[in-house]
Amino acid sequence: MFSLEGITTSVQDWLLMKFNPTMALAIECVIVILLSISLFAILGLVLVLMERKVAAHIQIRLGPNRVGPGGMFQTVADTLKLIMKEGLVPDKADKFLFNLAPFVVMMVGMLLLAPIAFAKNFQIWDINIGVLYISSVSSLSVIGILMAGWASNNKYSLLGAMRSGAQIVSYELSAGFAVLTIVVLTGSLQLSEIVNAQQNGWWIFKGHIPAVIAFVLYIIAVTAETNRAPFDLAEAESELTAGFHTEYSGMRFALFFLAEYINIFIVCAIGATLFFGGWMPLHIGNWEAFNHIMDYIPSSVWFMGKTFFLIFLIMWFRWTFPRLRVDQLLNLEWKYLLPISLFNLLLVAVIAILGWHF
Repeated sequence: MFSLEGITTSVQDWLLMKFNPTMALAIECVIVILLSISLFAILGLVLVLMERKVAAHIQIRLGPNRVGPGGMFQTVADTLKLIMKEGLVPDKADKFLFNLAPFVVMMVGMLLLAPIAFAKNFQIWDINIGVLYISSVSSLSVIGILMAGWASNNKYSLLGAMRSGAQIVSYELSAGFAVLTIVVLTGSLQLSEIVNAQQNGWWIFKGHIPAVIAFVLYIIAVTAETNRAPFDLAEAESELTAGFHTEYSGMRFALFFLAEYINIFIVCAIGATLFFGGWMPLHIGNWEAFNHIMDYIPSSVWFMGKTFFLIFLIMWFRWTFPRLRVDQLLNLEWKYLLPISLFNLLLVAVIAILGWHF
């Protein structure tokens, strides 16, 4: 049966056979970096096309249908157009920070890929504080956004960056408490242990109502953190032209555009890992025949299926709910989501201590 674990083991064994351990490790690092960049590019193309098709379906229209079969090469054409466009820099902008900002945002996305288990035993870095690592690194993306807004020397860019900063910092609290709910139930910060703890059932099912509440809070918070509608106030076209990337064009704009979709994939992959078992197949108690059939489906298919289901939910939100005002956005977090997430964390702590979960 097809297995990513088998492929990685074979490659590692071949490298160790041909080279000394230090050289083999260096080559593995280069391969991982190249694969990460390739994954970024492919995901960007796929997710942009997926969003346009989902939007078209919701609005009862066709969507992209000219370039390639069913319009599947439309995003490739758009990417080539952006690559060929001239990258303009405003005269009074801070050129160094202006050029650096898109790469900072992209680098944060690449660093977040490290602890995510894409399949069974297919993980770049199985760090024992994986959840803490993700929470820490994800907060760095706001630096790139603020850098872009300030360096552009444009009032719309600066306003968009300040909005984004306030939004990300606020909603990180609710997202963090939702993640801590699963950490309390599992008793570990290591993502591989969180996945293994769901061998006899995913936390969304066996964690009772607090796990469901945590999942709802997580989805709302990460939608806001990734600046997606109805929380896309940082780039509200009717108010701020294009927000923090108003002055960006060409490949620099493409990097910001790509980073948005990569961040959506990453937060959905983390959500799938925490609440839906990541690569773990659906197992139901002592139903051995059913569980055995589920095991035949490759672990990578399970992981991608769950992740893309959550991505579809976030895209669905965009074309269903109207944009909130700034005061409504912050009131939702500080007056409602944060108190609910705190109470939910206390409740799940009691459940974990008393052993009431399945």
